[in-house]
Formats: sequence, structure tokens, C-alpha cells
Amino acid sequence: QVQLVQSGGGLVQPGGSLSLSCTAPESTLFRFYDVGWYREAPEKQRDLVATLTVGGDTDYADFVKGRFTISRDNGQNTLYLQMNSLKVEDTAVYYCNLHIPTTHRDFWGQGTQVTVSS
Repeated sequence: QVQLVQSGGGLVQPGGSLSLSCTAPESTLFRFYDVGWYREAPEKQRDLVATLTVGGDTDYADFVKGRFTISRDNGQNTLYLQMNSLKVEDTAVYYCNLHIPTTHRDFWGQGTQVTVSS
């Protein structure tokens, strides 16, 4: 079992920025795992936002390309999502994900609300 603890998020006006963090405080193998961010808007399915593999490859959903940046600090067991030029439609609960490539197991953070509103 891998515990993931999220922080960040909140309320921001359109065009503003927010950052999210996700830490695996007890993991000793964080650097061997793929990581990602997903989001779930009310009454919608959970969508992939961005992923970052062990090898450093990134993938972004079209709706965030050029605005969001995923990164990681393996020394701190932490995953980040920098969100710029936020839009009202970015409003959702954001979840961090850790994927173990060898076993295909997934672990999730507790979720963080991001609200973009004027």
C-alpha cells in the first residue's frame, strides 16, 4: 500500500494560477513509479490530465496542453502540477496517481478541489 497525500488547490479567478502537490511520505521506491494527475468534474468521469513516466516522458490532455506542467522531485517523493491560465472549465476535484509498472497497481491521493470562478 502506498499512501499519497495531496495539498494545494483552492479558489482562483479565470486566468490565474494554482499548484498542486502530492507526496508519498513512506515510499522508498517513488522514483520507480509512473505518476500522473486526473480530474473529476461534477457528474463527469475521471479524466487524465497529465502523466510523467519513470523515464521522464510526459503526456498531457489536449485541454491542458501549454497551460499545465507536471513534474516530480524523487528526492522529496513528491509530484507537482503547475496550472496556469486557468479556465472555469478546469473546475474539478484533482487526484494524483501513482502507477507501479511491474504490477500495474494504482494508488490515488485523497483529491483536492480546484475552483475557477470570478
